[in-house]
Order: sequence, then C-alpha cells, then structure tokens
Amino acid sequence: MRWTRAAGRSLLALVVLVTGCIASGAKADGRGTSGRGPITLATAGDLTGYLGPLLQGWNRTHPGERVTLVELPDSADETHAQMITDLQGGDRSRFDILNIDVNWTSEFAAAGWIRPLSRDRFPLKSFLPRVVDTATYDNRLYAVPYVTNAGLLLYRKDVLDKEGLPPPRTWAELEHDAKAVAPKYKLGGYAGQFLPYEGLTVNTAEAVYSAGGSFLGDEGQRVTVDSAATREGIDFLVRGVREGWIPKAALSYKEEESRKAFQNGHLLFLRNWPYAYVAASSPGSPVAGKVGAVPLPGPDGPGTSVLGGSNLAVNTHAQHPDSAARLITYLTSEPVQRQVLTQGALPPVRASLYSDPDLVRRFPYLPTLRTSILTAAPRPKSPRYEQVSLVVQAIMHDALTGQTSPAAAVRRLARELAAVSAR
Repeated sequence: MRWTRAAGRSLLALVVLVTGCIASGAKADGRGTSGRGPITLATAGDLTGYLGPLLQGWNRTHPGERVTLVELPDSADETHAQMITDLQGGDRSRFDILNIDVNWTSEFAAAGWIRPLSRDRFPLKSFLPRVVDTATYDNRLYAVPYVTNAGLLLYRKDVLDKEGLPPPRTWAELEHDAKAVAPKYKLGGYAGQFLPYEGLTVNTAEAVYSAGGSFLGDEGQRVTVDSAATREGIDFLVRGVREGWIPKAALSYKEEESRKAFQNGHLLFLRNWPYAYVAASSPGSPVAGKVGAVPLPGPDGPGTSVLGGSNLAVNTHAQHPDSAARLITYLTSEPVQRQVLTQGALPPVRASLYSDPDLVRRFPYLPTLRTSILTAAPRPKSPRYEQVSLVVQAIMHDALTGQTSPAAAVRRLARELAAVSAR
C-alpha cells in the first residue's frame, strides 16, 4: 500500500490548496483565545505506523504550526487513563488535539475537557451520516469524526458454497449453520469477543440493538434496558454458549484471539472489525480466498452493528486552538482520508471513498462496511460511559458463564445502570 512519488506530489498540492482555503476564513472556536502556533496531537499507539508520515505533509506546508505526535499506550483503557490524568492534572495544556475513542466524546465533553466546535468549519456533510452523531453531546459538536468502523460477519465462503448455502441474514440461519454445518467440517460455529472487556460491551450492545432493545436514553439520564427486546438479544448469545454453537473458548477472546481462531481455520463464523477480513484474506493466510463478509444478522434480517472508530477533539486548554482546528480539517480532507485507508488500513469517514472503483478493487469489503455503518448505532451515550461499560461487562459475563439467567441479567442491568446514572 505505497503511493507513487507522483501521487505523493499530487496529494501535497491538494493539501496546500485545501489548507490555504481554510486559512483564508479561519475563526476561533469555543472558549479561550484563538491562536496559531505549534500543536501536539495525542493518540493511542499507531500500530501500522502510518500517522507520522501523514503528519509530515502538514509540517512541510505549515512550518509555523508544526504538529508533534505523542503516542500513548496501545491499550484503549491505558490511553483513556493517561489522557484523563493530563487533563485533570497540572499540565492540562500538554495536548492540543486528542484522538479519542468515539465512546469517550460524551464523557470528555461533560467534564469540560474538550471545547465545542463550529459545525460550519468542518466538512460534516461529506461524512457518512451516522458517524457525526458519535462526535456530539447535548446537541453540540465537540469533536470531528476521523476514522470509523462497524462489526461484520466473516464466514467461510468455501464451506457454505459446498453446502449450497448463502451467508446467514438472520439469527435463525446463523444458529442453524453453526449447529448443523460447522461440525461436519470440524469447525466451531460462531464467535465474537466475549472476554469481559470493552469488546464484550460491544458484542452485547449489537445483540441488544439488533433485537430492538437499548440501554440508556437522554444522554445517559434515562435507563431503558428493561425490555423484552433486551432479554431476546442477551438470550441469543447465552443460548449459543449453553448449546455449544458458540465455543466456550470464545469466552476468552478479544479481537486478536478471535481473529487468529478464524484465520487458522477453526471457526465457520466470526464477528469482528474489517481489519480481520483483511488479515484473513492476505497472502499466506490459511483461509485466503475462502472468506466472505456480510452485515451482522439480526432476528428477522440484517442486524445492527456498533460504531467504532475515533474522533478528533480540541483540548479546552489548547495553547493554539485555531491551528488545532485547521489540522483537524486537514486530517478529514478527502486526499488525506484516502491515505488513512490505503496507508493505515483504517475505515475513513468520507462517504465518497466507499464507492471509489479503485479503492473497492483493493478493499472489496468497502460496500458491505458502508451498509453496516449506515445502519449502525453508537454505544450507550453517557458522561459515565466507562462505568456503564464495566456494568455491562460484569453482568454479561455472569450470564454467558451460566451464573445468572438472561431475565435476571436484565433486571440487574436496570438496577446498576440506574445507580450509575444517579451519581
């Protein structure tokens, strides 16, 4: 995934044009004094190494507004903790821009750590519609979508083709194939990320949303989890473990463990992010050429994925907020978003890239991913999201391991989420 020198020169010319137009009409956003100057971007560890070279394009054309990249730990939990330590501590202006997980926006906004932004300043109408909602809190824009994501159902195309079966569109079809087809090929049926961590919250939310349920409303002020739909979603996963078509080993899976199990030929179906499709389809993979991807199934048809990705926010105490906003506009411009996909293998937020013929040839899952994103939903919005997620993880783990029933799990969720919301 390397650009030619000619393409690189074209990209640089576009960047100069885009950022020059931005500069002509730049205005201050939010609170504090507007200003331009050097800026710092904080992000979780860049596993593909694409971001440093990308930022060099900005630095070459903005010598007075050079950006310094600070990579925090790879773990989302550790990055979250370190950002909060800095934002609450004595060096609150250390970072100008924060690359935050989409589900942190409400928390950071409610705490006053990031500043509201002008919608007119950013190309929001060019983004996939669903992603903008992850960057808002209390009907105000507090961040700008940078990359997005949605869960997909990966499947062994070769196995289903031999059986004359299409990929499943409903839970009943998934369950049937996982129970009846997978054992014939000595495969596990279905897996997701069921270790008690953030991935379990995501998998639980997708099952609940697909059944028509929810957890919270009114930005986390109202608990909505106690419903028949929520019980149906939780029961789907609990039943899978109890009946064996979800292998017990999946209770220890995070993204990478589940990806390796599928890629090494041990599973018929896997819920994961698009990167797992890329890895499983790459040369040298034991299942290369045998993998398909479709939207997650639901009770009666396609289900609902949870939105992943990250948003770019400006620190309330940023020393140069105008330069920070200008860099965000640069990072979300179409030529740079194209590079985010081709160099970083990260799903872009620009809608036009999902139908670009050249990109679709290189990344054939893009149309499916676009469909999943357009019907996806954010994780429960709450200024206390971390506590909400911990509650969901703990209770769902007890349900999956048979320590509590789906009905009892829903009642407990209602009580404990109400306690979190009241704090």
